[in-house]
Amino acid sequence: MDFSRVELSADDAAFHDRVRQFLDTHVTDDVRRRDRETGDNFDEGVHLAMGADGWLSAEMNTGADGGMTRVQRRIWDLEKRRVHVPWVTWGTTIIVAQSVRQFGSPELRAEVLPRVPTGEVRLCLGYTEPDGGSDVATCKTRAVRDGDGWIVNGAKMFTTGAHNCQYVFLITNTDPQARKHKSLTMFLVPLDTPGIEIQGIRTVDGDRTNIVYYGDVRVADKYRLGEVNDGWRVLMEPLSVEHGVVDADADGLQDVSVLVHQGTVMAVSADRVAAAAGRRGPDGRRLLDDGSVGYRLGRSLARVEAALATPNMFGRVAIAQAMRDVSPDLMDILGAAAALPIETDGAADDGGAEYLYRWAPLCGIYGGTLEVFRNMIAQHVLGLGRPNYSPPKAKTS
Repeated sequence: MDFSRVELSADDAAFHDRVRQFLDTHVTDDVRRRDRETGDNFDEGVHLAMGADGWLSAEMNTGADGGMTRVQRRIWDLEKRRVHVPWVTWGTTIIVAQSVRQFGSPELRAEVLPRVPTGEVRLCLGYTEPDGGSDVATCKTRAVRDGDGWIVNGAKMFTTGAHNCQYVFLITNTDPQARKHKSLTMFLVPLDTPGIEIQGIRTVDGDRTNIVYYGDVRVADKYRLGEVNDGWRVLMEPLSVEHGVVDADADGLQDVSVLVHQGTVMAVSADRVAAAAGRRGPDGRRLLDDGSVGYRLGRSLARVEAALATPNMFGRVAIAQAMRDVSPDLMDILGAAAALPIETDGAADDGGAEYLYRWAPLCGIYGGTLEVFRNMIAQHVLGLGRPNYSPPKAKTS
């Protein structure tokens, strides 16, 4: 395996400089502070600037279509990660825009797609329901035919970014008598439609997500994606992307799995703790002088590296589980001051380990719980069959 530094061509080096100049200009300390305060993981000013300067359009297209080359795309992704661009809403927008392009009517495509690369239109995911868990196919939100349109009633949880988006990619039940995968229809619903109420929910890591209520919401049929009761087919590709089960390209110029962004934050936090453990205190001693500290720190760093190198859906599980296991050790190594959050006087590592500890449980449920992904691996990769959740049979005497 070649670990040598990649030498950029003159064009790619110039591209790198242009990316850095743009991001350093627009993704400021104020942007990052505001994002921590709101928990939105979105900044409209930055997003619209990306649209106006052509970055969103370039990211949506390949080099052959006037977009980024593979190397340029990797540079762009790494630089966004370096400056902590608020990114979640753009991620969902790209996923949904592909479905609109594939399954939307010409009228719907004309309404939505031209305004996505400008940043004016953002799209979010309306999957999970308050009592539905990770199985989105158990959808109870109803869409009922009414003349040339539909009436939608129900509720969706964890619709992150809804308050900053114009449309929601909504899964509905249009045939309660059918099998669950044959009863679903997808819509792209304008979020300014009467009857939609968005309520914010703050998670333990400080992020904002939403619960969205749909009360007698009238949706024109032009907003339907795909055929009636064929929504599962429309949903499969976006779900695969979110779950991280798509195949990686052979050139290696992409993350080996989803959640690498989160894993990189974990790696930075672990590096900061390692640096702190190696510094001498007022008494001349280092935390590393305690053998147990060196053992726990080494174990944590090894877990981080292994997780970041784990591909595909396995990497999603490895990174999320590593965050849950590593973050308590990092806080223990630093001591009581590790409980202080970012920008607090006396915080041991500027709140890095403390934030990682709060973020870890959330990373274990993004796109589905770790248990769901372990079952998917067992069933579809290892061939172990479907899990049996039925209660045990009573013993007979």
